[in-house]
Amino acid sequence: MKRSFTLYTSCLLLAASLGFASCDKAPKGDKAKITDEQQAAEATGQTFLVDTADSRVRFIGHGVGKNHPGTFHLASGEVAVANNQITGGTFLININSLDVEQKEEMFQTKLKPHLLSGDFFDAAKFGTATFEITKVAPYEASSKDTSLVEGANFTVSGNFTLKGVTKNISFPARIDLDDNGLKAKADFEIDRRQWQMNYGNDKTLGDKFISETVNIELDLKAKKPNDVTAGR
Repeated sequence: MKRSFTLYTSCLLLAASLGFASCDKAPKGDKAKITDEQQAAEATGQTFLVDTADSRVRFIGHGVGKNHPGTFHLASGEVAVANNQITGGTFLININSLDVEQKEEMFQTKLKPHLLSGDFFDAAKFGTATFEITKVAPYEASSKDTSLVEGANFTVSGNFTLKGVTKNISFPARIDLDDNGLKAKADFEIDRRQWQMNYGNDKTLGDKFISETVNIELDLKAKKPNDVTAGR
């Protein structure tokens, strides 16, 4: 009991001195499958527009004993649905909308500009990222592959273009769909090096090492065009 209390106190003191939760563990998500670019799906049927005000893309980068979460806004997005099945869709992410969740000055004046620089997202040159659906299929869990997303019911595949590099990624998601729109949630991990984002990924850096694994959380809502317009 005494040992646990001492460890907990040490964590709190260290976190306070560094300005972030140094005792945080790396976040866990489903491991996305990454392959080469594939043919985009032909979007047919009813088109739903993404509610950009009520959707988000959250990421967590992490290093030795520290996590750095942030979010991006979607500039636009649409999903096509036919016979109660998603047939296609495209999403445009505004890289310059990056918001670092840690509000202390050092994160806002140092970390955020660094993330937007050429070492990471290179926002001045690549102001947007895109995701274009190539396939949506029923998710089948197994003893070796069980999604961390509660109620995951589909596997979503799409071409993700970031910094001018396009790779196809596949991940489990929970998608709730009805006549009025859809809601989608996912929580997965990607290897940032696949998109030429290699800064800090050298274990000889010691406590300055930054993992190649980035956690991505998607929370998307799409509605009929009139419903989205009326909500703004």
